[in-house]
Amino acid sequence: MSKKSVFRALALSGLLIALSTPAWAYIGPGAGFAFLSSFLVFFLTFFLAVFSFLSWPIRMLFRVFKGGNPYRKSRIDRAVIIGLDGLEPTLVERYMNEGLLPNLAALKKEGAYARLQTTTPAISPVAWSSFMTGAHPAKHNIYDFLSRDPRTYLPDLSSARIGRPRRTLSVGKYAIPLSKPVIQGLRKSVPFWKILGDKGIFSTILRVPITFPAEPFRGHLLSGMCAPDLKGSQGTFSFYTSDPEKIQKREGGIAIPVKIEGDTVTTFLSGPENSLLKKPEEVRLPLKIKLSSDRASAALQVDGRKIPLRKGALTPWVRIAFKPGLGVKVRALCKFLLLQTEPHFEMYVTPLNIDPEKPALPISHPFIYSLYLSKLLGPFVTLGEANDTWALNEGVLDEQAFLDLAYAHHAEWEAMLGNALKKTRRGLVVCVFETTDSISHMFLRYLEKDHPSRRSAATKMSEDVLRDLFKKMDGMIGRIRAALGPRSLLLVMSDHGFKSFRRGVNLNTWLCRSGYMVLKEGKTSSEEWFKDVDWTRTKAYGLGLGGLYINQKGRESRGIVEPGEETKRLKQELIGRLNGLRDEEKREIAVSRVYDRDELPGGPYKENSPDLIMGYNIGYRVSWDSVTGKVGGEVFEDNVKAWSGDHCIDPVHVPGVLFSSRPLNTAKPAIIDIAPTVLDLFGLTAPAHMDGKPLIPAGIPATAKPPSAVGKSTPSESKKKPKRTQ
Repeated sequence: MSKKSVFRALALSGLLIALSTPAWAYIGPGAGFAFLSSFLVFFLTFFLAVFSFLSWPIRMLFRVFKGGNPYRKSRIDRAVIIGLDGLEPTLVERYMNEGLLPNLAALKKEGAYARLQTTTPAISPVAWSSFMTGAHPAKHNIYDFLSRDPRTYLPDLSSARIGRPRRTLSVGKYAIPLSKPVIQGLRKSVPFWKILGDKGIFSTILRVPITFPAEPFRGHLLSGMCAPDLKGSQGTFSFYTSDPEKIQKREGGIAIPVKIEGDTVTTFLSGPENSLLKKPEEVRLPLKIKLSSDRASAALQVDGRKIPLRKGALTPWVRIAFKPGLGVKVRALCKFLLLQTEPHFEMYVTPLNIDPEKPALPISHPFIYSLYLSKLLGPFVTLGEANDTWALNEGVLDEQAFLDLAYAHHAEWEAMLGNALKKTRRGLVVCVFETTDSISHMFLRYLEKDHPSRRSAATKMSEDVLRDLFKKMDGMIGRIRAALGPRSLLLVMSDHGFKSFRRGVNLNTWLCRSGYMVLKEGKTSSEEWFKDVDWTRTKAYGLGLGGLYINQKGRESRGIVEPGEETKRLKQELIGRLNGLRDEEKREIAVSRVYDRDELPGGPYKENSPDLIMGYNIGYRVSWDSVTGKVGGEVFEDNVKAWSGDHCIDPVHVPGVLFSSRPLNTAKPAIIDIAPTVLDLFGLTAPAHMDGKPLIPAGIPATAKPPSAVGKSTPSESKKKPKRTQ
C-alpha cells in the first residue's frame, strides 16, 4: 500500500470516528435515534474479515473432524424462517378464506397455522429481540425504540450506543481522533444462531431487527431495523422546493429551498456532520439540475456524474462520495425523484444509505458480506427503516411513489433471500421483510371509510393495496416452498399484528392535568423533550411508544418519589386511574390495561424497563406529541396522518401469525418459542435462560412430506385448529 493510500485510509478512519458525535433526529414510530461511527473499526479488521470469510470452509471441516458431525442429532437439514413484519392475522384468515392466499393455505394444511403471542409491549424491536433470544424483555433489555437517560430525561436509541474517542490530535482546523469509538449493541442475551454456530451449524441472517451493530458469529448477517443512515439518523429524506409556502419543518426530513434560474436549479446535497473539524459543520455536495425545454424531464449533475431525471420516476441507486477534506471520501447511496418542474420545482431524495460496498458502519458480518451481496446482486438499501413512511406522512411522496419504493426494496431483499437459500443448503436461513409492516402502517385507513386520516391525507387508493400486499407475500412464500427439500422446516411468522390508529392519547398532558407532572411557573405547555417541565415537582412522565416512568429519587437526576413503598403506591394509583381511561368525546375506552413491570416476567434488565407499560385499546395509541415529550393541548385528538395503523397497544389485541410446515404441539404458540424450537430440531438443548418451549412434537419424523400442491383454502379448512398435545 502506498504512503498516499495509507494516509487516506487513516484520515478516513479519523473522520468517521469524529462523526460519532450524536446526530439527534427523531423520526417517529418505527424509528428512533442513532449515531454515525467510524471506518476505523473496519479498516483495522478488514484483513481479518477477509481471512475469516475465505477460510470458513476450512474451519468448518476442522470443526467437523474435531467434534464430529454437527447434524448427527438433527431432525432437519435446514430451517427457513420468513418474517413478515406486522402481518395481521384477521386479514390473513379473511384473505385465506377468500382463496387469495393459496400458498399459505397449503402450508397450513401441510403443517399448522396459529396466532402467535407477541411481547409486552407489542413493539417490533422488543418482539424481534425476544424472537432471537427466546426470552422475555427483562432478559434482553429492549423495551421500545427509545429508552430514556435518567440523568437528562432525554431519549436514547435503545438498541445501540457509540462512545466518542478519548484522544484526538489537533492539526490546524482538524481534530483527528487517535482512538476508536466504542460501538456497543444494547440488546443483551444470545441469538439462537450464535448457539447454532458454536456447535458448527451455519446460518445466514438477513435484516432481522436489532442486529445492528453486526455481531460476530459463525455465519453471515446483514443488519436490519435500527441500522442508521449516513447522517446518523433512522432515515432523513430531503425535499427540494421553489415554493416558499412549502418550506417548513418536515418530520423525518429536511426542506431545502431552491430557485429556478432560467432552466437551472443550483443547490446541494445535505450530508453528515464533519466532526473532523474543531468546529463541526455539515458536509455538502453540490447539485445542479438542468431542466428540459418542455419541463418534462431534467438532468442532474452530482459528484461528477450526470443522472437523467424523469418526472414521477425514481432513479436507480446513485453512488456518491462526500469529501470533507484531507483526501477523505465518505460514500453513500441515494435515489432521486423529480416531483414537478412547474409552476414550482420539487424533488425528493431518499435518506443517504450507507454504501454496502464501502460501509461506514458495521452493517454486516463478516465485514465483506455486504460487499459480496452488492457485487453479486447490485446496490441495495441498507437503512434499517428502509421504507420512507414519513415522506408519505408529510405529503412529499404520494401513495404510488411510496409503494414503488417499498416494492423496489422488497425485490432487493427477496434476491438476497434467494441467494441465501442457494448457498445455505444446510443450517439456518432467516429473512425479515418490513414491507408488510410499513404498508400496513400507511394504508390500514382503507379498511374504514370514516377513518380520521381520510379527511386530510391522500386517499386515491383502496383496500386493494392491502389485498395486493398479502397476495404478493403469498406468491413469495410459494416460490420459497418450491425451493425447499423434504428435510427442511419452513416457518412464516409475524412479530405482531395491526389495528386501526384513529385517536391519539397525549399521556403527558393527562399526567399534567392530573397533577402528576408540573410545568415551570407561568407555562401552560411544554415543547419537545419536556423543555418546560419542573422536575422538582413532577412525579411521573411518559416517553416513547408505551412507557410511563416514575420520577424516582436516587434514579432520576431530579427524582422526588422515594423508591420502595412510595413508588409502589404511586404506581398502583396511576394504574387505578389509567385502566379503563375513557375518551368522553367518542364514548370509548382508550386504555385497556396498564402493565406493572414488577408483575411481568423478570430478568437481569428489569430495572431498565418503564415502570408502567401502557396497553391502549383498539383505535388508540400514544399521540405523536406525547412520544416526543410535548405537553399541552387536548388529551385525546384525531390521528389525521397517513400513518393510520399501529400495534403499540395492548398486546392481547395484536398477536402475530405463525405458519409451520410441521404440526405444532400447541394452539397457542408464543414468539419466545421460536428459538428453542429451532435448537431442538437441530438436536440441541435450549439454554436455561430461554423462556420459550419447543413447538414441534418430538414424534414428528425427520423427513416431512414434500410441499403439497398449491390450492385454494376453503372455509372448512380455515376452521381446523392444530392438535394440542401440551
